[in-house]
Amino acid sequence: MTEKAKRDCALAGLFAAYVFLMLTMLRIANHAGDGFLPTAAQEKVYYALQVFVLLGYFAHALVRSRVRGKAETALLAAALALYFAAFAVLLFGKSTPFYLACAFAASLSLGYLSGSVHEQMSHAAALGSPVALCGGTGYALGVAGQYLLQLRRESPLLIPVSALAFAVFAALLLRAPAPDGCAKGASGEAPTPRRRLILAAAISAILLLFSSFYNSYIHHLQISSGYVEYNVYTWPRLMMLPCSLLFALIGDKRGGRFVPLTALCIALAALLNSVLTGSAGAYWLNMCLFYFSLAAAVSYYHLVFWRLAPGTKHPALWAGMGRMLDSAMVLPSALLHLSALPPAAVLTIDVAGLAVLIVLMALGGDFVFAAPAGPAAPAPDAETRLRRFAETYGLTPRETALLRELVLTEDKQDAIAQRLAIQKSTVQFHTTSLYRKTGASTRSGLSELFYNLKDE
Repeated sequence: MTEKAKRDCALAGLFAAYVFLMLTMLRIANHAGDGFLPTAAQEKVYYALQVFVLLGYFAHALVRSRVRGKAETALLAAALALYFAAFAVLLFGKSTPFYLACAFAASLSLGYLSGSVHEQMSHAAALGSPVALCGGTGYALGVAGQYLLQLRRESPLLIPVSALAFAVFAALLLRAPAPDGCAKGASGEAPTPRRRLILAAAISAILLLFSSFYNSYIHHLQISSGYVEYNVYTWPRLMMLPCSLLFALIGDKRGGRFVPLTALCIALAALLNSVLTGSAGAYWLNMCLFYFSLAAAVSYYHLVFWRLAPGTKHPALWAGMGRMLDSAMVLPSALLHLSALPPAAVLTIDVAGLAVLIVLMALGGDFVFAAPAGPAAPAPDAETRLRRFAETYGLTPRETALLRELVLTEDKQDAIAQRLAIQKSTVQFHTTSLYRKTGASTRSGLSELFYNLKDE
């Protein structure tokens, strides 16, 4: 197995362990108030947990902007230790006020650790790793493992498998912390346009809005039935697997060009959520649509923000922005009592959201799939020179493709990014890497170095 394949497998393993532990912990923590809190308060525990996850994310972003070196590693290790201790209490303890406090502590540390995981995925994306394949397969493995082991909370395999997952998670997370270069942004000259970040955040929020009704409606039914008649962890959850694998297959094609359109098509299923109520059959179909649309939204915001974050001034914040929006969007559904809205109101909200979603995607260029025609193919001697130059300076395939554009065309970064079907921030990142490897400091200097390469 090559070093690249090993890195990709480690990336997928890290994400799989993270997803498994996250879903397992939140599944148990949702019951933290059982037995001593009234039903109305029990419903609010889920929303409170999401608030603590958000606080953990912001804490990680703040630490990454201010702390470096051993102190940063020590804080990451402390977050792992807190997560492990609180998780252990949730696995072995009984529902008490202390147990509830441990659930909040586990959520806080989960948010911090999640920030580190997403930053590593973002850094890998900037280096050209197939993050869609790694993230999609990792997510599917994590969901499948959690589903198999938590059909019953008292599954005898849950504890040893959770311990193994935590060991793998901790080892991979501490072995390869995000480097300072990722923390400072891929390029100090031209960060990712703020307009693109705002559009991505708005699109992600609307995609998550489509599942908010499901979330509120189903959660209310679970609490009222004691998780017996209605259980969110039953077989419809498996709908997340094919959807995650779909994005794993298409997410790395042409720089992720097909991700927005696929997410939009799946979001159309959310229009049915206002009519699929009132019967057992409708409930189960609603559950399938909920998980399929949720997996599409998750895949969208993972891939988009992982690729945008390296070109920002605060990549540690933006790498996990989609996951933060995911936690944040459950709060409006609780405040607005979406599950109590009449079907006509829900359908109106969905249609309006869909219209806005299409407009925002159009503004962001998400419906442009054909890159502009590139320059005429260079003469064979230029191709040979490209190959020799790449071998001389140890360039990656992505860096070599960008070198070709920089030295054989006079196009701006926007045109190059569109032709290569990648983000402008990725062009900036690999340009900086080219300068570092070759010693050049400008594009003209790089071209001079290229054309002065001695012939064999």
